[in-house]
Amino acid sequence: MPTVIVGSALDVVEYCGVPRFLFTDFPLGNPCGPPWRQDLQRTIAGQALDLLREADGPGTTRRSNVLWPSDDDWRPRYGRVKPEDVERLRELGEERRRTQAQSRKPG
Repeated sequence: MPTVIVGSALDVVEYCGVPRFLFTDFPLGNPCGPPWRQDLQRTIAGQALDLLREADGPGTTRRSNVLWPSDDDWRPRYGRVKPEDVERLRELGEERRRTQAQSRKPG
């Protein structure tokens, strides 16, 4: 079955070796654009279908020319941890690891 992946993690998806990949330079979890922006979502879906028709072979990656609609750049804020949150997030991560380790124990 012919397949096109639309995604925002260029290095990860290319590493997996997908047949056709439309890369959108958007925040993770939003590869087709922001919620409620059907105009952008249709454009990106159309680009994915074009890639399906036009790809020369497996491993084809195409970059979308659609830009994230914002007055400011999302990149500096994406994944940023405020200094005052570091310890709380560290504790949450340690608790999650303990819970996961406990769930792996037999019995």
